[in-house]
Amino acid sequence: MSAPDDTTGRVRRKRMEIFAFLFLTAIVMPVLAVGTVGSYGLGVWIYQMFAGPPGPPPSPH
Repeated sequence: MSAPDDTTGRVRRKRMEIFAFLFLTAIVMPVLAVGTVGSYGLGVWIYQMFAGPPGPPPSPH
């Protein structure tokens, strides 16, 4: 009697693993990537508001 239950459990576990993989690759990783790049860009933007734009200082003429 336990053989059909075991097969059903394995199929369900495999389905959940596929769902978890797709969820991680299609939703979590893109959100983390956009959040990381966006946070870095915001940090650089705020830094440049106080420190000024990059480049050599203006000539004294």
